Amino acid sequence: MDYTEERIYLAAHYMLEHSATVRDTARAVRSSKSTVHKDLTTRLMQLNPTLAGEVRKVLDANKAERHIRGGQATLNKYKRMKRE
Repeated sequence: MDYTEERIYLAAHYMLEHSATVRDTARAVRSSKSTVHKDLTTRLMQLNPTLAGEVRKVLDANKAERHIRGGQATLNKYKRMKRE
């Protein structure tokens, strides 16, 4: 197994174990966000379609929830600004 395959599997398993976002996964595996996204959406499908399907479920769930996380982040930002 070469470095790229190791990185792909490491990212996939991290995302599944932690239900992590692409950004969190990228930090954990020390790669860029775009590399992790490409690894998990394209390259993993060629290596292990079953695992890719499981990862896809987490990616889809994160995408469905991201507007909520963004709104919460904005709310927290303005609360911090109000306190200062």
